[in-house]
Amino acid sequence: LVFFAIVVFALSSKDFWRLFYPFPYRQTVEIQAKKNGLDPLLVAAVIRVESKFQAGAISNKGAIGLMQVMPQTGYWAAGEMGLPGFSVRQLANPSINLAIGTWYLARLHREFGGNLVQVLAAYNGGDHNVKKWLRTGRLDKISDIPFPETRNFVTKVLAGYVIYRRLY
Repeated sequence: LVFFAIVVFALSSKDFWRLFYPFPYRQTVEIQAKKNGLDPLLVAAVIRVESKFQAGAISNKGAIGLMQVMPQTGYWAAGEMGLPGFSVRQLANPSINLAIGTWYLARLHREFGGNLVQVLAAYNGGDHNVKKWLRTGRLDKISDIPFPETRNFVTKVLAGYVIYRRLY
């Protein structure tokens, strides 16, 4: 009975669940999220799914860093943001990656009117694909996303976002 009580207490403890939903780089995430008008907990959920908070993560498609920014997106965003001397290596730097990633996520948030399914689908699958899907039908529900990888990404981020909001 004591063991059961300890297990129930542990499972109901925020500290226990924070082991599975950590928030490293919290201060930098909060600064960049605020600067770009985003909820830092949404950004944390994106990072958890994209890189599991590994600053040097590189995907099999070549995306780099915490927010898994593609090099061409990094160059484009850095130019739009007025970041001089940008190089792809900088995407492994958490501060630069978060600045570019949150700027881009905020841009998509504005472009898709805050519809998180569309915003996250565009972040993962490309805004050009989301625009195409919107032209050919609706994209209001996760199940409407034709790419399984993107559908899975959106599902995981939104689920993580709910959990981050409860924990932090």
